[in-house]
Amino acid sequence: MTDQSGKSGTNRMAVPEAKSAMNRFKEEVASELGVSLKEGYNGDLTSRQAGSIGGEMVKKMIMKQEQQMSSGQ
Repeated sequence: MTDQSGKSGTNRMAVPEAKSAMNRFKEEVASELGVSLKEGYNGDLTSRQAGSIGGEMVKKMIMKQEQQMSSGQ
């Protein structure tokens, strides 16, 4: 996968300015799920833990978008 600059990678933010907000969101979701995250690399998480965090983030983002769409915003 390549971005507009021709560099490959899938960990690129579409809106780089949102990176800190997404990190806070990830930490919040991990805390809700009882998964401890540390600063920086979290490669010691199990696939189940990492997948749970990502899945819950997506679920919450979809719910928020649906609410916005149903309220006409």
